Amino acid sequence: MAKGKTKVTYTCQECGHKVSKWQGKCNKCQAWNSFEEAVQTSRPGTKTVANVPQLSPVLLTNIDLKEGEIRLRTGIGELDRVLGGGLVAGSLSLIGGDPGVGKSTLLLMALSCFAEKKLKTLYVSGEESARQIRLRSERLKVNTNEMYLLSETDLDACLAAAEKEKPRVVVLDSVQTLFSHSIDSVPGSMSQVREVANRSMQFSKRTGIPTFLVGHVTKQGSIAGPKVLEHLVDTVIYFEGDGTTQLRALRAVKNRFGATGELGFFEMTEKGLEEVPDASARLLSERVPNACGTTVMAAMEGSRPILAEVQALVGQPTPATPSRTVLGMDRARLQMLLALLAKFGYHLHDRDVFISAAGGLRIIEPAADLAMITAIASSVRDIPIDGRTLMFGEVGLVGEIRAVSHPAQRLVEAQRHGFTRVVGPKSAMGHAPDGVDYVGVRTLKQALAYLFNVR
Repeated sequence: MAKGKTKVTYTCQECGHKVSKWQGKCNKCQAWNSFEEAVQTSRPGTKTVANVPQLSPVLLTNIDLKEGEIRLRTGIGELDRVLGGGLVAGSLSLIGGDPGVGKSTLLLMALSCFAEKKLKTLYVSGEESARQIRLRSERLKVNTNEMYLLSETDLDACLAAAEKEKPRVVVLDSVQTLFSHSIDSVPGSMSQVREVANRSMQFSKRTGIPTFLVGHVTKQGSIAGPKVLEHLVDTVIYFEGDGTTQLRALRAVKNRFGATGELGFFEMTEKGLEEVPDASARLLSERVPNACGTTVMAAMEGSRPILAEVQALVGQPTPATPSRTVLGMDRARLQMLLALLAKFGYHLHDRDVFISAAGGLRIIEPAADLAMITAIASSVRDIPIDGRTLMFGEVGLVGEIRAVSHPAQRLVEAQRHGFTRVVGPKSAMGHAPDGVDYVGVRTLKQALAYLFNVR
């Protein structure tokens, strides 16, 4: 019998880069001492066309759709929104976030909602004991009548228990602590994370049981492990919090059964996570109207319009290298907008510039350009923008104001929260509802002239 060949490779535990010889520093992600040895045995090929299983493709139009897409609602409205309406049978969802942000608490609350419906659930924890989870459930006052716990890191034993108990939902917390005996590597390594994700996917597809995987994140904010982890799962959700506020944001970056970019809001309280259905009101609750350097914009997160305050602070001229501090917004776009402002007489090359999306929100869409640039101009000129004025629009490199998506939904949200004037792209004037004074502008020069009465 022919023997397989043995090959030794080294894999970076930060980015998954593979090399044939050990290196102290990864050439791809620049991480130090991140390479781990992996032994691979290649078996001689024995399969031929004659002995492989013969498969018969199915005509697409012959696939039965009578049962439709079966969804199981979690009972938490913000989580169901991000999932696209609930859990799909046989789906594998990955939730990642910083330590202590509330991932385990959120899933414990979701399983409690299933328990109230008399649905059996299984919570597998490789990080906490069953007693710790019970103490947390008592503190959160969640329903645990149909919730089964398993404190174990052996993936094979966990999946065997799930096959036996046949729960309606399974939570595996976390993918970095579980391990499979089929891989000769430590838990959390690239090969183990890949194997745990692959086995979990096969389990959920075979049994039809929706499964949650909990993942840790790196210091760069991405989920730890190989990138194939995010490719294997059906849904990738990030649970975000800046650590300074109690507001938490649940963001879907991948969803095979719904829209990506959907956002759900929670607030961490003594009783656990509480839903924030009206995110705009929560984000604007501590706003100081008519203050210099602040303005309000209408952002779109998935299908949801959100009003957010943009704050800017421009310091006095300094001989030192000026800083550019950005919180919750795109730093590259700030650099572009500062260069554009210089063409209009706002020379900030020797001044510190700080800009922030208040409330811990992260805004990455180009529609924030007009709000960012006018907030900076307001701080420089020390002239406040009217507190009932809202704005949105993308600013081009030559100063033109470009159209953005879903202007009608943004305007309706602005009117609902009492804003009487909106400054935005000229192309969106036809979407303005009654009672809203819409000021359509084609260029940044027109917007600055209107807001600050300059020519």
